[in-house]
Amino acid sequence: QVQLVESGGGLVQFGGSLRLSCAASGSIFSITTMAWHRQAPGKERELVARITSSGDLIYADSVKGRFTISSDSAKNTVVLQMNSLTPEDTAVYYCNADYTIAPGGLLFGSWGQGTQVTVSS
Repeated sequence: QVQLVESGGGLVQFGGSLRLSCAASGSIFSITTMAWHRQAPGKERELVARITSSGDLIYADSVKGRFTISSDSAKNTVVLQMNSLTPEDTAVYYCNADYTIAPGGLLFGSWGQGTQVTVSS
């Protein structure tokens, strides 16, 4: 079983920065993608940023130019650097990973427990 553990959330003022980290552990052969999603109160969960094992990146339009996703494949970690934060970024942020547990095996997915990010105005 694969576990994802997030860290780095907290309270920050308007215009501030936070750095979220997520570490995957368990029976992993390879990770194909790692991503950050967020869910604000009363809203659906949305993709914030995704990075593939080949380095392809996807960002939500609302965070382009402010957030940067990066990963360390050797450590099975992903980091989300968030700058110029606004109250609209307030949400619970979830780490997600798609992975295989054997060569050519099925693709599985796991989610972290979430970390709260609150931006005060």
